Amino acid sequence: MVLSDSDIKKHLNGGDLIIQPMPDFDASLGPCSLDLHLGTEFRVFEHSRRSFIDVRQGVNAEEITRVLKVEQDETFTLQPGEFALAVTVETLTLPANLLARLEGRSSLGRIGIIVHGTAPRFDPGFHGRCVLELGNIGPMAVALYPGMPICSMTFEQLTTAAERPYGQRPQSKYHGQSGPVASRLGEEAH
Repeated sequence: MVLSDSDIKKHLNGGDLIIQPMPDFDASLGPCSLDLHLGTEFRVFEHSRRSFIDVRQGVNAEEITRVLKVEQDETFTLQPGEFALAVTVETLTLPANLLARLEGRSSLGRIGIIVHGTAPRFDPGFHGRCVLELGNIGPMAVALYPGMPICSMTFEQLTTAAERPYGQRPQSKYHGQSGPVASRLGEEAH
């Protein structure tokens, strides 16, 4: 069951769902979603260091990417065909009985910007800032601004609370992330 606007407010005001900073409901709350905003940190690929990624050899994020920090009044320009990781301003803490789904914004999609390629779900118990998989599939470069609404989150109620929420599992590679954390594929057993 997807939470409505009034249920999202109840969970936030009740303290079991935590979003910091606390959202401005008038500006960010839709009928069944909550807008999140683009942060100032981006992880970009260094194409000249390696010509390809071999997933069997593991991924060394420091070797193939770098973090770029953009000031509040600057832009981050995403070129056609380019991919970058970004992070939301907000930190999300989910209780054991809610999951969240990151959704793209139609207005950005209509100019070629996607905000997630494959990872829209945030499991019950997740804590951290949301990492975005930004891609420009359009024909023109697009300037993005820190603080702009970049995505929305929907929330779904589980039938019962999870027995082992996200942060309590050994596979919780991204729990507590505070920046645009790169792939941790190398930590997985092959």
